[in-house]
Amino acid sequence: MNSFSLGGPDSKYNQTGANPAGFLAGLWHGLIVPLTFFASLFVDGIRIYESTNNGWQYDLGFLIGISSSIGGGGSRV
Repeated sequence: MNSFSLGGPDSKYNQTGANPAGFLAGLWHGLIVPLTFFASLFVDGIRIYESTNNGWQYDLGFLIGISSSIGGGGSRV
């Protein structure tokens, strides 16, 4: 698996001297969360959330991405 695409202990953000994951990485990880979750069931070392991140900026990107890929929860009557 590409170390840029997925969160986990082997991601590029855990390499020595690497910057923590930011907004765009959070957005990407949120968008691909359904695929990442499925892959994490079968492959050790894949996580849906990157723990080496820069805080609220990553969280905001992840929240926007996961809302876009899974749905915002709004309903129409």
